[in-house]
Amino acid sequence: MLFYYSKYICNCVIVLTFIIIGCAGYAFRVNERRKDDDPKKKRCHPAAIFLAPITLPFLLFFWIFLFILRSLLYGLFLILFTIALVAIRKPFLLIWLDRIATWIGEKLLEANTFLIRIFLPQWDTQPA
Repeated sequence: MLFYYSKYICNCVIVLTFIIIGCAGYAFRVNERRKDDDPKKKRCHPAAIFLAPITLPFLLFFWIFLFILRSLLYGLFLILFTIALVAIRKPFLLIWLDRIATWIGEKLLEANTFLIRIFLPQWDTQPA
């Protein structure tokens, strides 16, 4: 009874594998026909076509997991945000947003300044 439908399952898996390989092969062929100066052209190894049936189930599972996680976090955010708006009358969100935006901006400026000092020393007007 355990292997009663195994013939049908194996046939479906084989057909699905060929469909996935066909899609990956077609995408590889379209990518190879693009001109070298096309920004959409990617450098892909031909062996990636045959890895597609192995990686697709993992990526699909990961995508579904991320979708569920994002949905739960969004629901939690809505509940907590509503409670925060009702319970706390102080505009803490604006203060928090200002602090976070300033912190991110400072980190970006430091990183970009570091990159300019390394790769474009002629643009660096400030002493190190």
